Amino acid sequence: MSGHGSGFAPGIEITAPMAAEFATMLTPQALAFVAFLQRGFGSRRHALLDTRTSRQTAWDAGHLPDFLPETAHIRADDSWRVDPCPPDLQDRRVEIVGPADRRSVLASLNSSASAFVADFEDFCAPAWTTLIAGQVDLHAAVRRAIAPDQEAGGLSGLNHKHVPLLVRPRGWHLDEKHVLIDGLACSASIFDFGLYFFHNARELIARGSGPYFYLPKLESHLEARLWNDIFCLAQDELGIARGSIKAACLIETLPAAFEMDEILYEMKEHCAGLKVGGRDYIFSAIKRLHVAQDFYLFDCTRQKARTAFLWACGLLLVKTCHKRRAFAIGDMACQIPIVGDPAANEAALAHVRGDMEREASNGFDGTWVAHPGLVAIARTAFDLHMPAPNQTQRQRDDVSVNQHDLLDFGPQGPISESGLRASIRLGIHYLGVWLGGCGCVPINNRMESIASAEVARAQVWQSVRSPKGELAEGPKITAEMVSAIIAQELAGIRDSIGQAGWNAGKFENAARLFERACLDRDFVEFLTLPAGENID
Repeated sequence: MSGHGSGFAPGIEITAPMAAEFATMLTPQALAFVAFLQRGFGSRRHALLDTRTSRQTAWDAGHLPDFLPETAHIRADDSWRVDPCPPDLQDRRVEIVGPADRRSVLASLNSSASAFVADFEDFCAPAWTTLIAGQVDLHAAVRRAIAPDQEAGGLSGLNHKHVPLLVRPRGWHLDEKHVLIDGLACSASIFDFGLYFFHNARELIARGSGPYFYLPKLESHLEARLWNDIFCLAQDELGIARGSIKAACLIETLPAAFEMDEILYEMKEHCAGLKVGGRDYIFSAIKRLHVAQDFYLFDCTRQKARTAFLWACGLLLVKTCHKRRAFAIGDMACQIPIVGDPAANEAALAHVRGDMEREASNGFDGTWVAHPGLVAIARTAFDLHMPAPNQTQRQRDDVSVNQHDLLDFGPQGPISESGLRASIRLGIHYLGVWLGGCGCVPINNRMESIASAEVARAQVWQSVRSPKGELAEGPKITAEMVSAIIAQELAGIRDSIGQAGWNAGKFENAARLFERACLDRDFVEFLTLPAGENID
């Protein structure tokens, strides 16, 4: 329907169905606010995406990511600090992340987590109805008025404990194709942020909290500056004091690892810290360095916390954040409890416990979990090493990380055929469920997100092209081999999930998309770009 015919301001058009329950979110005033931000910053966002392309050209030519000489003065200046966070963000020891739907919102806000991250990014399949229903549920949750989830056994409504809510909008690379501003698709980042901020900022502040966010997929401090400028204008437009917004930035791309100080500097007034994003970081490393002939990185996800370049990134993040009195948040534990096998469950949880204790002892101020069953484990680990609300006072002057450390990918041996099959199976399985409308998928006792599928296809893509892409059993990994395994694993998925599970997803479409992403000559920046064309 056209914006003009629906009472929207001229130039605003919604091309998706307008369900009656969405009217409270998609008001003319809210959409005008989103359009105001889009018109103010849309062209700058596109210019920054073009900068990503030009930087990639330099890396393809043999240059390597490094600390920026033009911002050395920011890194060298010991005097500046980020502004303090409000009281309800001082203790971040265990944050639970999940989709912005009623079941997840209720379970997460009623858990003993320190905060809930409502995710429109990695844990969200961005169907129109999912996105707007998520905004409806968050609007109700902010007002403590969200209804019980009857489908989940009649979960009660929200308890009386205040748990800060942080929202993760989609990344800069994505459009919201159902919202056109002056004939062009709106930035998904601006749409997600603008709609939530417009409806909830004043209410959150009145309740003693505030509009808090996590910002994904940043590749430079200039992209952080764009967010900061949007925050300033959004607050001014609604008559809200600058600095009311607090946002943490995810360091989950290889370029961003070299710009931590600069990202904090750009976000000083609105900063809620930095967070490690391990799986996306692995994906980004492959994406940005895939042309390098000596680069080959396969399946370090199981030991990601102890892989050299990720270990260095984590230590540098703690050092950088604490120098600026910002919070440092660790990686996400994706494990979910294993039902029916106590021994396997205890072994898996012991591994999680060890990772949490390493994070806490290294100086992190908190961590992420993807399931309520891990909250107590994470809290115990951080309580042991961090009796205070945080440990920003702990300076890691003993840490020294240079360019080589952040690019130390180590020796990568050949992958076994079973390992190659596992990556292909995971990618197809997740993508099939994602295309069916669900972005948070339990697979093999782990809560998987789109980052898992991205890592899987990136590893397969490079294996086909790299001279190092050989199986441990001997043969070179070829396009023909990958196509054959995709067909076999697709049949295996159908057998394992049953007819009902098969019918709920779009697995044949997923296999075609995954195969194309693995075998095309050009590396697709994000799976969600071609896959998003197949989701309404």
